[in-house]
Amino acid sequence: MSLATIELAGVAKRFGAQVAVQGIDLSLQEGGCVGLVGHNGAGKSTLIKLMLGLLRPSAGTVRVLGEDPTGGASVRARREIGYLPDNVAFHPSMTGAETIGFYARLKREAPARGRALLQQVGLDEAARRRVGTYSKGMRQRLGFAQALLGHPRALLLDEPTTGLDPEFRLRFFGILADMRRAGTSVLLSSHALAELEGAVDRIVVIDHGRKLADGDIATLRAEAGLVPRLRASLANGQLPGWQQVAPGVFETSCPEPDILAFLKALPDKAGSVEILRPALDEVYAAILQGPQQNRGLGPSCAARFRVTAPAGPGESPGLRCRELHL
Repeated sequence: MSLATIELAGVAKRFGAQVAVQGIDLSLQEGGCVGLVGHNGAGKSTLIKLMLGLLRPSAGTVRVLGEDPTGGASVRARREIGYLPDNVAFHPSMTGAETIGFYARLKREAPARGRALLQQVGLDEAARRRVGTYSKGMRQRLGFAQALLGHPRALLLDEPTTGLDPEFRLRFFGILADMRRAGTSVLLSSHALAELEGAVDRIVVIDHGRKLADGDIATLRAEAGLVPRLRASLANGQLPGWQQVAPGVFETSCPEPDILAFLKALPDKAGSVEILRPALDEVYAAILQGPQQNRGLGPSCAARFRVTAPAGPGESPGLRCRELHL
């Protein structure tokens, strides 16, 4: 069983009469990755600052590696936390090498570790350039490199892919995957929901300082009342109970547990089948609206599975359906 690196229990934070977060329970497990989702002002940054010990909770408890992050005994714990803020700001007159060296000394890391991280994030050739000449994406890479100093046991990343090009985004998620395999827990706060969907174990939805949902994408789809849509092609004839959306193309919605039964009921002459599941942005919107039963789907989909050929002679529809990875 994995251990919790960060735990929040009944946490609230008030600024005078304004309530920033209220009644939050949240945990990050070793090797796990949690996506923190919410609109601007929902309380995401406040939660991260509470985990970092930059704010004290008005109620509830925060524990980071077993310590109160605002207490005197939390120095070791803070050294084992990596943090990337949503707005990265470095001294423009310092070079990339000088900047990472400065943060390496703060984390009591050898200078060689900083140089290795610059190479890992693709800034080795720009290491001697002043940060003021860096592009937004290069500054973001530098910020990511400093967050990796100290071999952190937990990474708190606020809008980490802002300004990154598509190539480095792939490398970024690859680095996170490697760190998770080594036991690092990751919190990703982002508005790029499509990127989160394949990278996190759980999604936590925050709205007006309260936690509305916490679970994997399948659980959140079910709680939001969203069901998959099936799309099948049929050259001739009709599919009873299915809606024709284009010549030879039919669609229907069904609960997740009933997908296999629907597929087995297809006639042998059905040519291709797609399973369209609601994407995270649609799930998020539905959660904010509140649960409803069996919502219809929009155009987005989280996964598609295709049968590219009709059943062969003597092959039953059931055999064809088992070729799908459900």
